[in-house]
Amino acid sequence: MNTRHVTSLVAAGAAIVMLLSGCGSTGISNSSNASDSNIISVYGSEPAHPLFPGNTTEAGGGKVVDQLFAGLVTYDARGGIHNEVADSITSSDNATHYVIKLKSGWKFTDGTPVTAHSFVDAWNYTANSANKQASASFFSTIAGYDDLQKPDVDPKATLSGLTVVDDNTIDVKLSQPDSAFPVKAGSHAYMPLPESAFKDPKKFGQHPVSNGPYKFVSWQHNHSIEMVKNPDYKGNRVAKNDGLNFKIYTSPDSAYADLRGGNLDFTNMIPDTALTSFQSDKSLKAYNEPGGNTLTFTIPEWLEHFGQNEEGNLRRQAISMSIDRKTIAEKIFHGTATPAVDFLAAPISAYSKELKGNEVLKYNPSKAKELWAKANAISPWSGEFGIAYNADGTAKNWVEAICNYIKNTLDIDAKSIPMSTSDEFLSNVDSGKMTSAYRSGWGPDYPSADNYLVQLYDSSSADGKGGNSGNYKNPAFDAMMDKALSAPSTEEADKYYQQGEEILLQDLPAIPLWNQNATAASTSAVSGVAFDYGGGPVFTALTKKP
Repeated sequence: MNTRHVTSLVAAGAAIVMLLSGCGSTGISNSSNASDSNIISVYGSEPAHPLFPGNTTEAGGGKVVDQLFAGLVTYDARGGIHNEVADSITSSDNATHYVIKLKSGWKFTDGTPVTAHSFVDAWNYTANSANKQASASFFSTIAGYDDLQKPDVDPKATLSGLTVVDDNTIDVKLSQPDSAFPVKAGSHAYMPLPESAFKDPKKFGQHPVSNGPYKFVSWQHNHSIEMVKNPDYKGNRVAKNDGLNFKIYTSPDSAYADLRGGNLDFTNMIPDTALTSFQSDKSLKAYNEPGGNTLTFTIPEWLEHFGQNEEGNLRRQAISMSIDRKTIAEKIFHGTATPAVDFLAAPISAYSKELKGNEVLKYNPSKAKELWAKANAISPWSGEFGIAYNADGTAKNWVEAICNYIKNTLDIDAKSIPMSTSDEFLSNVDSGKMTSAYRSGWGPDYPSADNYLVQLYDSSSADGKGGNSGNYKNPAFDAMMDKALSAPSTEEADKYYQQGEEILLQDLPAIPLWNQNATAASTSAVSGVAFDYGGGPVFTALTKKP
């Protein structure tokens, strides 16, 4: 799960030619070079996977990959699209055919050139199910994708819709219209990889060779990830600092204590214990701005009593209506979160407070009890209801509050289930081994409603191929997403996205809770703090006084 932000969708039939590029970088380092005075130490968590962009779907690895790699396009603070390595991306045939022209002169940090093969080889590797990359579903609309999902697929099989015309030209044929293709082309899944990545994937995942604003230095597991400014970077996200040192913490409280003690320069993880005081702490600089992140919890369909059927839907709706989101937001988040009214964040064009069925997101204990009783008439409840979370994050207080509401409203045994680290938690989520509900959420990878809906709830993103970790599958929802991607305008696409959301409000594969603000704090020596379209920090903009 990454941190990016969303605005509008590109119209399907239009020819798209994009120029320029945006921002976004982070970092800190403990190197001994003379230039280290402007190396920024920042909060980090242990990545759940080796640092392959196509297998990075969570914040710990996402923040690192964002700084190391440069893709075809980047996004500005409003979600606008700007070319990075791409010189142009042009669509035709109702957004089923794209021609991509690359800029010349880009190279990886090992000195090898960034070419059309660098992109196409990386996309083929990620899309091929034999390689078990978590972002495979990002390529689901490219011709040949379904063949790469077969159980016996050759690991070297490729997408039939991709053709390398020459070193600087890629021809892309899709199996269906996809107006969001140029937008998602800046996400982690679409980053280029050098030849060395395929020769020794295990080594590359621990010591990546990249083409972005920073150059990888070291990864001391559970301690730090260091990177320095890449002198050969040719894009528009040029770092204003000399490097980044992601100091890895298992507790936001520990990071905040280090920040106040001068042992950390910047954190965008404010612990619950500091939400009432961080903005008035005179020893720090505090930041609190609207963001694009959503907080949810997922109830996977494989749990007893929670299948994708009438009983399961009734129970999900009852649980959702047991929760007083407004009170929890006031007492726990202290003005840094807003109760959810749909599955999107407010900056997205498809966001709406008027969706049919959104009453399931409102606190209504009497209705919750009624729905729970109807579910019991189908199959009597037994057991306990648990919500798992990673104890090294900031979920403890709100998960416990939710469990108390569920317990008191429905008169069942509901409890929080802490898991010690993000790594352990995400490994269980990604492998489908969760035996309870679990905290979830989303920080967008690219500026389109497609990223919140298709990548999290479409059938193509289930079964380990994307962010649909609860394996939700509804053909009616999938059909609405296809219509949105085929729409000739943003306005029409948004109508289909909203109709798809109304289906989600009936099924509740995940239960929306709050939209989170972008919050952060730094020492007084740090300047340049800014946030991207999704509310994530723009690490390349950070600098500090000696």
